[in-house]
Amino acid sequence: MCGIAGGTRFKSPNSISNEVLIRMLGRIKHRGPDESGIYSSPDVAIGNVRLSIIDIATGQQPLTNSTGDIWIAFNGEIFELY
Repeated sequence: MCGIAGGTRFKSPNSISNEVLIRMLGRIKHRGPDESGIYSSPDVAIGNVRLSIIDIATGQQPLTNSTGDIWIAFNGEIFELY
């Protein structure tokens, strides 16, 4: 099982600090002891801890699109349907 943490501050120019996000992930590290990752911007901070079962070599998160303007941390699988 993996864990996801994050947050935003709508009325502040700064998002949650990396230090706070790292502490949040530390509290759920038992859910995913194999790997962790974070993404932060002025608007949002997200992170995850990962239990590597599937896609061990290339399953790092948070994930981004090719332009780097959309980020996601999730627990699940993506299947190509077409």
